[in-house]
Amino acid sequence: MPLPHPSGASRRTFVAAAGASGLAALLAACGGSGSGSGGKGSSGSGAGGHGTPLGSTADIPEGGGKIFTDAKVVVTQPAKGEFKAFTSVCTHAGCQVAGVSGGTINCACHGSKFSIEDGSVQHAPATSPLEEFELKITGDTIKLA
Repeated sequence: MPLPHPSGASRRTFVAAAGASGLAALLAACGGSGSGSGGKGSSGSGAGGHGTPLGSTADIPEGGGKIFTDAKVVVTQPAKGEFKAFTSVCTHAGCQVAGVSGGTINCACHGSKFSIEDGSVQHAPATSPLEEFELKITGDTIKLA
C-alpha cells in the first residue's frame, strides 16, 4: 500500500503538478520568439536596431547582395543605386540564408529562393516572403532606418 505524501497529495498528483509547472515554464520561455511578421521597417525578426550601421554601398554588388549575419539582414542592390534590406532568416524553417546569386537570396537548408527586389518567394519550399526593412543611406554608409 503506497504511503501518502506528507502534504496529503498522492505521489502521482505531486509528479503531475511538477511536470505541468515545468511545461508552463518551457512554453513561457518559447512564447516570445515570434516569426517576425511585422511590417516594413520593423525589427521583429531579430534584425539589428534602428540606425545600425551595416556596411558600405561599395560592399553590395549590383544585381546581388551581401548577408550581414550578426544583424540577421541581407542587403541587395537590384538596380544601380537601389538598395533593399530583408531579414536573412528563411521563412521556411528559420535557417540563415546562405548567399545571393542569380537575382535571388538563397537558403541552403532546403533550397528556398527569394527575390532580391522584393523578398518574394521564387522557389519553394518557403511560402512566405522575407520581411523587408527600411534603409538609410548616408554618403556610402548603409544603416537600418
